[in-house]
Amino acid sequence: MADQLRHIPVMLNEAVEGLAVREGGRYLDGTFGRGGHARAVLSRLGPDGRLLLMDRDPQAIAAAQQEFAGDPRVAIRHANFSTLAEWDETDAGLDGVLLDLGVSSPQLDEAARGFSFMADAPLDMRMDTTQDESAADFLAHADERDMADVLWTFGEERFSRKIARAIVERRAESPITRTGELAALIERVVGRREPGKHPATRSFQALRIRVNGELDALQRGLNGALDRLKVGGRLSVISFHSLEDRAVKLFIRDHSGRVQGSRRGPPVVAAPARLAAVGKAQFPSDAEQAANPRARSAVLRVAEKLAEGNASEGGLA
Repeated sequence: MADQLRHIPVMLNEAVEGLAVREGGRYLDGTFGRGGHARAVLSRLGPDGRLLLMDRDPQAIAAAQQEFAGDPRVAIRHANFSTLAEWDETDAGLDGVLLDLGVSSPQLDEAARGFSFMADAPLDMRMDTTQDESAADFLAHADERDMADVLWTFGEERFSRKIARAIVERRAESPITRTGELAALIERVVGRREPGKHPATRSFQALRIRVNGELDALQRGLNGALDRLKVGGRLSVISFHSLEDRAVKLFIRDHSGRVQGSRRGPPVVAAPARLAAVGKAQFPSDAEQAANPRARSAVLRVAEKLAEGNASEGGLA
């Protein structure tokens, strides 16, 4: 119960409204977390509705089992949403897929998970604690160039090379195994250059994305959702940083049937339209941002599965 009180679902009404839930529909929440969005979807389902719940975090699945295992409308699976099309519960097709990307509030708030530099803890960062490699493991074996590439690509960290070099020099003396150690090292290397932002913010984001394979999982999950959605089914995705949002935006665009060729290049034949954006990108209200600061960077995009060959409408702001 404490987790539920602490975890405030972001853009709850907007994300669920985007699904256009029908009483007898079949929906999948690929990122259960602590169930805020799932609860809202389930409240709109009738006795013939079906809600599929997935999460890669064993603690989230334990919470789902505790609350929903007795509801015959609900099926629960411990897995990354990237594998949703491999779950036989999705074979019958889906009327909606909801994804709330990134790290959840319970993961951030439990210091021992190692996602945050706000408290000293083991440098873990695994969303699925049954997987092998932690952030500390990655830093212990990655070569300097690969480490710098991760910090730049996934964190857009301008000082990626300096930070990678400092980590390699430090681990030659002793391994970096604590969040506090890593945050202090990064602060020494780059200083406090952005008011209101800890200098380790970008690096911690980059390591988390690398350890959990988040962008690869997102691409696979989007493809799986498109494959399993019925015609007229909705995809509702909440992103929290530009890399995620860009991937979602481009995925919708690339399946919209629009020609993306250059005016100076040879003619390009558009692929059949399979998705249409539903409205433009949505952002949290000022009131929600004030009540829940973690919502500030959120972006919601909604798309609808088309009958193949239909023209797409809507915008991608």
